[in-house]
Order: sequence, then C-alpha cells, then structure tokens
Amino acid sequence: MNKGELIKVAANKAGFTVKQTTEVYEALLETVTEALKNGEKVQIVGLGTIEVKEVAAKTGINPKTKEAVEIPACKKPVMKFGKAYKDLFN
Repeated sequence: MNKGELIKVAANKAGFTVKQTTEVYEALLETVTEALKNGEKVQIVGLGTIEVKEVAAKTGINPKTKEAVEIPACKKPVMKFGKAYKDLFN
C-alpha cells in the first residue's frame, strides 16, 4: 500500500474527503518529524514508539574492492512496535 492508497482507505473509513485526509496525514508527518528533530520520543498508543537513536562510527567493507571503509557516526529514526500491536500478527 502506498501513500495515495493509504489516504483513500483512511478517508473512506473516517468519512472524510481525500483532501481533508491528505492534510491530516501531512500535518501528522510534519508534527512527528519536528518532535524527533527536537529530541522527543513520539508514542502512538496502540502502535508503538518512534525515536532517534545515535549510531556509533564503525568500519565497514566495500564489497566491490574489499577495502575497509570508515562509516561515520549518525542519527537515525527507529520505530519500535508495541507488544499489543505485535500480538495482532501471531
């Protein structure tokens, strides 16, 4: 399911127009992104938690040349699904 399909299905389920649902979707993404950039965790009850994790620098290997390559430290967003949500699939 892509963004457009998700918005159409959500609009039909909620009884909103596709335009209204698109605006809510974009506002939600923008709000989550701003919170993560500010160092906050975002908890969505019934789904899980999104947060930014620090990844330490490490040495990797270029598969083409087999040379060691330094991979710099970085930050990355991580989604951890809640137990109740994971249990829906088992």
